[in-house]
Amino acid sequence: MVDVSYPRERTAFLLVDPYNDFLSEGGKVYPNIKPIADEVDLLGNLRRLDRTGRAAGIQVMIVPHRRWEPGDYEDWDHPNPTQRLIMQRHSFARGEWGGEWHPDFAPKPGDIVVKEHWGQSGFANTDLDMQLRQKGITHVIVVGLLANTCIESTARFAMELGYHVTLVRDATAAFSHEMMHAAHELNGPTFAHEILTTAELIEALPEA
Repeated sequence: MVDVSYPRERTAFLLVDPYNDFLSEGGKVYPNIKPIADEVDLLGNLRRLDRTGRAAGIQVMIVPHRRWEPGDYEDWDHPNPTQRLIMQRHSFARGEWGGEWHPDFAPKPGDIVVKEHWGQSGFANTDLDMQLRQKGITHVIVVGLLANTCIESTARFAMELGYHVTLVRDATAAFSHEMMHAAHELNGPTFAHEILTTAELIEALPEA
């Protein structure tokens, strides 16, 4: 039994980077996360949370990474390591299949698609905080990819802004067990209010 409740009108799912390149066979980054994703049943758990959260009337917000376009980062003074990789492999390219939503997690009526983030935090240089506050949201459940980069950075930023933050161990993935361990056992406990499994979270969500 999880001793936490999620007020229906004040809770939002933040679904980070649900692109084909991350979540679909043939995606440019998918081979890197597939071992962990299969192990934790990432796609199955995201589907369960999506279905349960929507039935409970919880707000869904899509929090997307910048879709690569020709020229991105090339004349920047100091692109970060992830941005340099994106520049090389053209991850999440705008107008290409890899930069489209995984079909199971495409925005649905009532969802909010946040402005694209350039780095790792879904809050930095976007309208996420404003959108959450306009909806009266106080509790955020952060799921998607990657556990030790965009999920961690977005969740840390949410804590700094005063939100109640939940991480979900098996509704995310990373490139290695070490990265998952760092995200949920070392770093997560320093900022997240709850770190749950999908089953534990579903038990705590409001009923439909």
